[in-house]
Amino acid sequence: MDAIGDDGSIRLDETRLLSQVENGYTYFRDDDVVIAKITPCFENGKGAVIRGLLGGVGFGTTELIVVRPRPAKTTSEYLGWLFASPTFRNVAEGAMYGAGGQKRVPDDFVRDFSMAFPPIEEQSVIAAFLNRETGKIDALIDEQGKLLTLLAEKRQATISHAVTRGLNPNAPMKESGVPWLGQVPAHWDVVPLMYLTEPNRPIMYGIVLPGPDVEEGIPIVKGGDVRLHKLKVDLLNRTTVEIEAPFARARLRPMDIVYSIRGTIGDAEVVPDELLDANITQDVARISPRSGIQTGWLLYAMKSKPVFVQLEQRSLGAAVRGINIFELKRAKIPVPPSVERDAIATFLKEEAEKLDGLRYGVEHAIALLKERRSALIAAAVTGKIDVRRAA
Repeated sequence: MDAIGDDGSIRLDETRLLSQVENGYTYFRDDDVVIAKITPCFENGKGAVIRGLLGGVGFGTTELIVVRPRPAKTTSEYLGWLFASPTFRNVAEGAMYGAGGQKRVPDDFVRDFSMAFPPIEEQSVIAAFLNRETGKIDALIDEQGKLLTLLAEKRQATISHAVTRGLNPNAPMKESGVPWLGQVPAHWDVVPLMYLTEPNRPIMYGIVLPGPDVEEGIPIVKGGDVRLHKLKVDLLNRTTVEIEAPFARARLRPMDIVYSIRGTIGDAEVVPDELLDANITQDVARISPRSGIQTGWLLYAMKSKPVFVQLEQRSLGAAVRGINIFELKRAKIPVPPSVERDAIATFLKEEAEKLDGLRYGVEHAIALLKERRSALIAAAVTGKIDVRRAA
């Protein structure tokens, strides 16, 4: 069994023959405590108290550290909370070895980790207290997470309605001829995306094999970089001049739109000034609005669900979804007159700022709750608070 959930649960729904796990696996049994020792699993706090194993025994990957409590000295539940606490994890992170994203907590660090342990009866009281109190905090975090989902849905619904129906609820409507668009205002056009872009800068993807990151080179935008907070020159990988040169036609200019076409498809952002002459990889398409087509309006059109669904239905690949450039060029876009495009872009910018303000507030609340949870665990397992009266 390999999977440790974010909530500390172990998947018990998959079993294998003993002969299949005799080598290269870590043995554990009921009431053991396991810790994921490799980044990023360790940094995400993954660990579990083992319960409910078939026959009382199980096997996990060698990236697990197994701790077996002495019944007369400590309880599994208390050890589980100790290993989840910043008291343990902050020190363990400093002891990790390895390079890059594959650092590990040494087994001997866990074996030699020392701290004052309360009597075993008090350990049970502490564990019960933390189970109860963190459960309350987790419920609050879950509610805030649902609110984030609702805000994201509200944002998408607002964008989709504005770019397909406009801002005038009384406008006469007509059938768009596109199932995913439905009706659009009667005076709007519905045209392929390629008709809205510069003829001499067509929709295209970029570098197929950008090679390893180099310190001095041409910045490149990958699919995972198509986020507002990631489109910064200091955060992008770079490729060599020799690799980039054959793809010069895909270079970016400010106010272009980059669109993720592979992996997490559908993300879109406007290119900032600092990325002039940066390039893109084959996971990203460049969309250059033609003269008279407002970038802000087209960005919201590309972020709308009706446009995305057109492309998603034709996405290619099983393991990694992808959008074909041929299909992207022909995606049908509802196009209002210029004055309405300006009004829609302004309206959506204001609405997005309001919703973003609410989202930041919720995210801040979640961060505070997580800090509270972490501090509570640390205080309880180190005896800084006396939980016996609370229990």
